[in-house]
Amino acid sequence: ILSTGNDVGDLAMGLFGDYTEVPFTKKIGDMIPATQKFIEDAVRNICEASFSFDGCFCSVDILRNLGNKKVAFYEVKSSTGVRWIYEHDISYQYYVLTKLGYDVQKACLVHINNQYVRHGELEPDKLFSIVDLTETVKEKLGEVEENIKKFREYLKNETEPECKIGCQCSDPYECGYWSHCASDMPQDNSHTVWEVASLRNKQWYYDNGYVTFEQLYDAGILEGKYLQQIEVEIKDLPPQIDKPQIKKFLSTLSYPLYFLDFETFNPAVPLYDNSSPYQQIVFQYSLHYIEKEGAVLKHKECLADPGSDPRRQIAKQLCRDIPPDACTAAYNMGFEKGQIRALADLYPDLHDHLMNIHDNIKDIMLPFRKRWYYTKEMQGSYSIKYVLPALFPDEPGLNYHNLEGVHNGSEASNVFLAMQKMDKKELGEWREHLLRYCELDTFAMVKILEKLREAVE
Repeated sequence: ILSTGNDVGDLAMGLFGDYTEVPFTKKIGDMIPATQKFIEDAVRNICEASFSFDGCFCSVDILRNLGNKKVAFYEVKSSTGVRWIYEHDISYQYYVLTKLGYDVQKACLVHINNQYVRHGELEPDKLFSIVDLTETVKEKLGEVEENIKKFREYLKNETEPECKIGCQCSDPYECGYWSHCASDMPQDNSHTVWEVASLRNKQWYYDNGYVTFEQLYDAGILEGKYLQQIEVEIKDLPPQIDKPQIKKFLSTLSYPLYFLDFETFNPAVPLYDNSSPYQQIVFQYSLHYIEKEGAVLKHKECLADPGSDPRRQIAKQLCRDIPPDACTAAYNMGFEKGQIRALADLYPDLHDHLMNIHDNIKDIMLPFRKRWYYTKEMQGSYSIKYVLPALFPDEPGLNYHNLEGVHNGSEASNVFLAMQKMDKKELGEWREHLLRYCELDTFAMVKILEKLREAVE
């Protein structure tokens, strides 16, 4: 996330032509006189311009020096729209600058335009959208002043302020102090409302005294999958298995049977023609397959070369590896099907074959999403990262933590992006890590299918 923000910020610096950047220093106070010098020298565009008023410091991503203490400033974000927290960020900067006597002509947000499609050289003026928030931030100045007063009072205290845990602990960002602030929660290994998967309005339940699974169950205020999760947990029930539904699902699978998993990355700044900001780009797949019932399990894989657009290589190899009309299984098939549609639209010569694969995909996740197979170890989730260890708790070969280098999809994405700058030896090592990670994803599906079949025998 930090790397993405830096890349976007660096690119945005040139939005208004030539610029001068205030050198960063850990002694941030040193950045203030450096900024003043650039302003006095009539530097037109100053990046990381730094100011302080009454102990309130800020650095402005882009400052346009218009002369006679008239300025416009631009806060750059790597998101694709305006969020309420950005308005507060810009309001604070506006407060500092106006208190210092600057006449702020504009206070703007610069964010990524996710409708931009790259064709040829990157066009920063089209990649970025500029939103004028001047009037919005003016309205928040009173709130900024009140917040500053409140923070100053906090700093005077010798004891920490009382603050109940709640939704603010994860929105707008995850707080690192959850375990400290939740110290008043039950300490006897009781599960709490915060662990009920996908339950909305958890704050309401917590505020009204429905904290533990036991309290929620006794109150009788949950139903469906939420009730199932807490009931299976507190009663220590055996696996909940709906055999008729699982049998019906299994009857939709046929041979030859392929198990497919993609790996993708989504750069904020589009790297290739016909791609957009944050678009998922397929760079790898794993493919286990069984040609007929009782046949030996086989495996194929494809990992594109870093540094060039991987999509054509992936699309062509996939068409070679999966024959027409074959049944293909995926876990959370919507993702794989979405990537295949994108490839089919991009490459008309491969369109029909790719869409044939697309139309014959089945979702191994379905029995778990529908709760036809559920155990308390799944913790209310149907993610493969929960389902697999729940079904195979004692098999090291099915444990993602035992892999080297790459343990999840985010790590895989970051590694592929980093591989463009690796030397030959390092590149070989990380290729192997990526291949083994993706291979486990499809082998996991094979084992999960075996478990489903065992359950209905």
